[in-house]
Amino acid sequence: MEKLIAEAEQFASTLLNEKLDCKFLYHNLTHTQRVVEKANLLAEQCGLSEHEKNLLVLAAWFHDTGYTKNIKKHEEESVLIAKSFFKHHALKDADQETVFQLILATRAGYEPKTISEKIIRDADCSHIGSKTYFEVSELLKKEWELTCNKKLSESAWLEENIQFLAIQHRFYTSEANALWQKRKGKNISELLKAQKKISSENRKLKHKTETLNLKKHRVDLPERGIETMFRVTLKNHIELSNIADTKANILLSVNAIIVSLVISNLVSKLDKPSNDYLIWPTAIFVIFTVISIILSIMATRPNVTSGKFTKEDVKNKKVNLLFFGNFHKMSLKDFEWAMGEMMQDREYLYSSMKKDLYFLGLVLDKKYKILRLTYAVFMIGIIISVLTFAFALHGANA
Repeated sequence: MEKLIAEAEQFASTLLNEKLDCKFLYHNLTHTQRVVEKANLLAEQCGLSEHEKNLLVLAAWFHDTGYTKNIKKHEEESVLIAKSFFKHHALKDADQETVFQLILATRAGYEPKTISEKIIRDADCSHIGSKTYFEVSELLKKEWELTCNKKLSESAWLEENIQFLAIQHRFYTSEANALWQKRKGKNISELLKAQKKISSENRKLKHKTETLNLKKHRVDLPERGIETMFRVTLKNHIELSNIADTKANILLSVNAIIVSLVISNLVSKLDKPSNDYLIWPTAIFVIFTVISIILSIMATRPNVTSGKFTKEDVKNKKVNLLFFGNFHKMSLKDFEWAMGEMMQDREYLYSSMKKDLYFLGLVLDKKYKILRLTYAVFMIGIIISVLTFAFALHGANA
């Protein structure tokens, strides 16, 4: 029997090397040799007799030789090739039938009945529980593309592998389970991780594509340069408004302190006849200070409009929805509707932004004019008051 196995090995090896199309990157001599090796290993561990082991090895050598003839029914072709071989090599008919049945037991979906059939099926899929699973799997993918014109994306191929390993495949012998099930579980875990990573990348790519498409079709929305111009200009105007308010508040505080000091210190001294010369200087000083306070208040005093608009105003593009004074008394529903109308109309949106910028500029102009007048009044008041006090003191001393 050893001689027959050696001749079968020589025959199968020569046939697969010379007759098998080079497109078969997985179902080739390397695969057959692996199946023979793992079948020998399982046969030893399962305690098969020497005769059973020899028949199993013969079947392993012939099980994929049919790929040299036909892809779809390669198991049946393998049986025919084995029959042709045994015509020239002595082997009992019963043993031949056993070998043929073992070859047919490698068909997809076949449920093995004997221990030898279970072993050859486990040996045929032993790569599933190996560290080289992904390299071998890639060879099978390339083979499908070359021989079956079956091209799968990386995501689809991962799904195919996960379905086969996790759902369709199982090891039939406890010995195969002990040898390869643990590594098979790790391979499934790696497949799931790779699938999750690809799904995440696909989502990112989809989002990026949608973003790019959105940018291409944003013809009705303001362009980035225009948005930046409005944003920077409005920010500068608001900062200038804050500066004006701060200066006005400083003047207001200073003048309020001055009035308090004058009232508490000078006014109480005016009752004495000897201090009559202080009346006019004090009066002038207080008048200019009060005028400065009034102007400071005018510079910071807010001016809010009616806070209402009609749908006709929106349709006619008469209302600026970017200023709170135009909508603060409106209902949320009406305001959301109006904003929706404005955002869908590029011309209206641009017009509102321009109006907002323009009226903010008018407010700034008014604030700074009043503020400049306030500083002038305060300065002139100080000068006149000091001169008046000086003349008054000089007249009193003369």
